[in-house]
Amino acid sequence: MGKRRCVPPLEPKLAAGCCGVKKPKLSGSGTHSQGNQTTTAPSSSSGPLQNHQHTDGNNGRENVSDLTLGPGNSPITRMNPTSGALSPLSRPNGTANSTKNLVVTAEMCCYCFDVLYCHLYGFPQPRLPRFTNDPYPLFVTWKTGRDKRLRGCIGTFSAMNLHSGLREYTLTSALKDSRFPPLTREELPKLFCSVSLLTNFEDASDYLDWEVGIHGIRIEFINEKGVKRTATYLPEVAKEQDWDQIQTIDSLLRKGGFKAPITNDFRKTIKLTRYRSEKVTISYAEYMASRQHCFQNGTLHAPPLYNHYS
Repeated sequence: MGKRRCVPPLEPKLAAGCCGVKKPKLSGSGTHSQGNQTTTAPSSSSGPLQNHQHTDGNNGRENVSDLTLGPGNSPITRMNPTSGALSPLSRPNGTANSTKNLVVTAEMCCYCFDVLYCHLYGFPQPRLPRFTNDPYPLFVTWKTGRDKRLRGCIGTFSAMNLHSGLREYTLTSALKDSRFPPLTREELPKLFCSVSLLTNFEDASDYLDWEVGIHGIRIEFINEKGVKRTATYLPEVAKEQDWDQIQTIDSLLRKGGFKAPITNDFRKTIKLTRYRSEKVTISYAEYMASRQHCFQNGTLHAPPLYNHYS
């Protein structure tokens, strides 16, 4: 069993990507090829992915966008293991995915839509919301269309106060995910917004000490050049992709930039941290329904969305 701990804050805070956007055929043999580091986003016409250069240092902040599977996966930046612990993250009796005592709420997604809407239409940003402002590691994900194609996902393993953290990563994920062009106002009606709060961080005893569909995982490893790398998937990714544990680990290694053949001996060198996630998703239509008092004929009128929080 893993040893429970609170994840340390990052200095400076780092952003990471964590989700899957395609279902490639992965084998458990550990032998994979790695192609060119610039590819187009699968199942999307959103343009080329950009290379992400990562080192094991902690100078400057890196925003690392969500995963694209197959050649050109982007590695995830490292966490600083020496910083202090965060008290809000440890939740008793594995309640993070239950229906009781959840921190994440649909109002958080509404707030993300508020922030994006005001930005795209040039309105002042909305006032601070009423939901809790406790610090959590968080991710904001945008998907589009009936098939819910990924349109942007960036988050941080640093614990951020939710009001400022959601505001920041709403715009970062919507406008600065380097795999996609910035979101536009014309795309708003087709969008889905998800907010994920990360909890229950535990050191795993080995690379198989986690459950598909229950845990998110973050791996740390030394690549073929002797450089420390990390990569992460949120809890839903492996289940959505229909992967087993080894397929998930191997995909994460490729995501983290490991290009050599993957052997079972190498997998045993991985340091794995497992965690849970509280997640909520709403559509733009649901958002509009919650904000009807702020809209007239589908157009937001000043003062933008302020009444909801005043």
